Amino acid sequence: MKITIHGGRLIDPANNIDDTLDLHIAEGRIVALGVAPEGFVAEQTINASGQIVCPGLIDLQARLREPGQKQKGTIASESRAAASAGVTTLCCPPDTRPVIDTPAVAEQIRHRAEAIGMARVLPVGALTQNLEGQQLASMQALQSAGCIVMGNARHPIANTLVQRRALEYAATLGLTVFLNSEDPWLASDGCIHEGALSTRLGLAGIPECAEVIAVGRDLMLVEQTGVRAHFGQLSTARAVEMIAEARSRGLAVTADVSAHQLFLTEMDVAEFDSSCHVRPPLRSQRDRDGLRAAVADGAVSAICSDHQPHDRDAKLAPFAATEPGISALETLLPLTLRLVEERVLDLSSAIARLTSGPAAILGLEVGQLGIGAIADICIFDPKHHWRVEEQSLLSHGKNTPFLGWELSGRATTTLLAGRIVHQAK
Repeated sequence: MKITIHGGRLIDPANNIDDTLDLHIAEGRIVALGVAPEGFVAEQTINASGQIVCPGLIDLQARLREPGQKQKGTIASESRAAASAGVTTLCCPPDTRPVIDTPAVAEQIRHRAEAIGMARVLPVGALTQNLEGQQLASMQALQSAGCIVMGNARHPIANTLVQRRALEYAATLGLTVFLNSEDPWLASDGCIHEGALSTRLGLAGIPECAEVIAVGRDLMLVEQTGVRAHFGQLSTARAVEMIAEARSRGLAVTADVSAHQLFLTEMDVAEFDSSCHVRPPLRSQRDRDGLRAAVADGAVSAICSDHQPHDRDAKLAPFAATEPGISALETLLPLTLRLVEERVLDLSSAIARLTSGPAAILGLEVGQLGIGAIADICIFDPKHHWRVEEQSLLSHGKNTPFLGWELSGRATTTLLAGRIVHQAK
């Protein structure tokens, strides 16, 4: 279908565009900005007056729960939630059941997502078999099955030699590796940031050094092996400082943070609120401010949702026994826009952290609106005020600490490869 998006403020950080321009689409790609090409007749015109037109959002970490945990969510339910949130591309971590350590599982996820057609789902291949950190997975076979990045989710590879061999294998294949750095012995059975609050609540803590020491080890191995590495969901100010220093030395490393880490701190757990049970844990005010500064100066080039939908029972036990994670796809855009309201980022930079930043990490051509680009597009109303309530969330998971929050900004139309997959009524 030939589509014209008319009258919107087009913001494309990758091409330094911020202007009121019409955008014209044909055969799933962008064919012109501004004046339509000669002979172009739109079959549908979308009125975007008063709204922002930007590339479709890219989420580097979103669990869809399928295969294996359909009581928490499915590819259908969660990709529908993604489309409603303006997310067109998302990465599915390898800790599905079964694990994404064989081509069959990767192809199952990819084909299922393609059949549903609501979002582009990129399965992340496992670094080690069954994520056990012992034997390397067949990365070449996984790459052939469509896995463009590899990772071990939040399952640590305790054996440093195995970690080195995994990074070397990925480097020879030209693959990017996703790293979730945490020392398993220091983290142990912790469930909250280690500090005065954890002592007062009587909960086992996870110290800051559990992340910092693991990031230091991984940076040394990245430098040794020459692999492209991405550090996901960092939670401490010291860790992002280490990433910035490594980047200044020319190391091919990038980082992201979860949106909730930019707003919540350990103090939000004070009433044993299990909706704030996340991994890595919510940290101190100093850490939160350090993460915000790193996002602002570009040391952290992406913001992700770290979407983890749960069934109700998963959050009903005593705090330490509940399952960590937030249902976060639908709050990713408005929380990032709140950083603009709070003058942490300007609007173009905020959109870049959700589009061109993640696209560069993945090495994909999406995340931009240049002529000839795939027409993955998010149109959102930045002044649309809404209240986060269970009935307002399409995700199967309603587990979010942002219930009751008043947020601004919501996608009104989402296009995937030139096809409308979401349009607000």
